This record gives sequence, C-alpha cells and structure tokens, in this order.
Amino acid sequence: MKNYFINSEIPSKEVDPGVTRKVLAHDKNLMVCELHFKKGAIGNLHQHPHEQCTYIISGKFEFNIGGVKKVLGPGDSTYKEPGVVHGAVCLEEGMLIDIFTPSREDFLK
Repeated sequence: MKNYFINSEIPSKEVDPGVTRKVLAHDKNLMVCELHFKKGAIGNLHQHPHEQCTYIISGKFEFNIGGVKKVLGPGDSTYKEPGVVHGAVCLEEGMLIDIFTPSREDFLK
C-alpha cells in the first residue's frame, strides 16, 4: 500500500483539449484527482458507475448534472450519484479536485 503521493512527482495527462488530470492519492476504494481547465475547455457529458464529488479550487465552471445547470466557483462542490449524466464548461481558467469511490481503474491505464 502506498500512503504518500507527492504532487510534483506525478505527471499530468491531457484528457480533453484544455483539460489535464493528475491522479493523486488512491487505492481500490477511493481516488483523488486534480484537474486543470483552460477557459472554454469542456468536460464532455458522460456517466460512470462511480460516486463522485468535485471541489472547485479556482476558476468558474458551468456544471450540468442530470440536465440541471449551475455556475460554481471557488469553495463550491458537487455530488454526482452513480450513473448520472454530467459534465462541465470552464468559464474562467481553474482547478478542480475530483474524488471517486470506488477508484477509476480506467484512469490508471
């Protein structure tokens, strides 16, 4: 089991145009990810069987969760239940923290 994840040692991966992700602390049951969005970048609508919380560190984002849109900024957070269709558009460059349970095995490939 790994207990420490040093951000400066973790590579970023471009996952969509203008969106990069770092997989931070994780095990099979829980995963924390850091995402950076450039203004105008889109987290495309998608769904997955994981529970997900998102915490907005900086920037401004229009989230769409289950067809309901809301603009959120620093200090705000979201919850997405398993299977709900969701996505986001970055209105002002920013950073998010995503937390998943269980871990997103697909992110580790």
